[in-house]
Amino acid sequence: MTVDEETLDLVEDKIDDLLEEYEIPDEYPPGALDEVEEITTDYESAIADEAEEEYRRDLRDVLTFTTDPRRAQDFDDAISIEPRDEGWRLWVHIADVSHYVSPDTELYKEAKRRGTSVYLPGYTVHMLPPELAESVCSLVPDEDRLAHTVRMDINEQLSFDDVEIFKSVVRSDKRLTYTETEAVLNGDDVEGVLPGIRVSIEDAYELADALHESRKEDGSLVLNPARDRAHTVVEECMLKANKAVTHELMWDRGVEAMYRVHPQPTPDQWADALQEIQDLDGVSIPADKWDKPRHAVNEAIENAGEKELRKIRRAVLYVMPRAKYMCDPFGGHYALNFDIYGHFTSPIRRIADLVNHRIVHDGDVPEDLQDLATHASERGKIAESAEREFKNWLQEQGLDPDQLEDYKIGED
Repeated sequence: MTVDEETLDLVEDKIDDLLEEYEIPDEYPPGALDEVEEITTDYESAIADEAEEEYRRDLRDVLTFTTDPRRAQDFDDAISIEPRDEGWRLWVHIADVSHYVSPDTELYKEAKRRGTSVYLPGYTVHMLPPELAESVCSLVPDEDRLAHTVRMDINEQLSFDDVEIFKSVVRSDKRLTYTETEAVLNGDDVEGVLPGIRVSIEDAYELADALHESRKEDGSLVLNPARDRAHTVVEECMLKANKAVTHELMWDRGVEAMYRVHPQPTPDQWADALQEIQDLDGVSIPADKWDKPRHAVNEAIENAGEKELRKIRRAVLYVMPRAKYMCDPFGGHYALNFDIYGHFTSPIRRIADLVNHRIVHDGDVPEDLQDLATHASERGKIAESAEREFKNWLQEQGLDPDQLEDYKIGED
């Protein structure tokens, strides 16, 4: 798709209107930008000094890789894995944003105000200034970075044998796109992928595939069954890390944190949704699955064509309550079928993850935590609404939202 300058101007005007309508700030306060300049000046030396601190473990010799979309501008998570006699040792490394963005900074105040990054096709409004997110807080290859690591020993039954969460210094060995990761798993040669990385990717997929299938069997909703293997690696490893952290916070420490709670639909709502799915051509829900709605949906999706798949998703999402942040986790996450869940793996783009990093490391529970959770939920809802409205508008204009990503809207 080729987009002419006149159309790009029209798209940019629509973005400006949306940002104003939804009160999404697109500029950063001078004080926050001053802090970014101070942090990013000679940050290699600062990282070298911090790496010597006793509380921070040196994991630079542990083979590590990132995998992200082709257009990704920051890399806030990385993976290391080691097969063991009866399972796996999985490390999930997350950029240590909280080391730079502490509650006494203007950056933190601005992150609280924004709550989340907003992703519009071709245009992103970042929670943190890109100059920070894409440099010192990005786990780029062949450079030392400060991280917060979740180290998990996972047995063959896919349960935790042991979990440690600690500050670290890491050095990514390779940055891969999803396409490159998929190529590696196909057995293709990919430039710069050495045998050790190839084996790590294969091991990570073996674990991720097992986790994915186990979740489905347990009743976790899977609304995108065609997701490729590269996405599965990232999704399952991040889900496992988030689960490990929030179980540590609640069961081991018993502290308030930013938990992600997802209520379930009422029985009547589920009955209506399942009947709508059952009425679709070529789709059938087995009789023994009607009292297990999530299992019923997963099975219906497995055998649905693309047209029916869209209708099934729409029926489910119509009755599904919105997930929200809360101080306690009780009620769990219905769609994932997790008794406790929260966010930890994306502190560059979500205030909830950034807050949880501080709670895990410092025990620093904000006094206004519930107000902050409510605000984060609302900002997330606003971001989703703006993205949905923009995509609908693009389609009305005959524009492909995915292809528009290749254009950097608003840049000279």
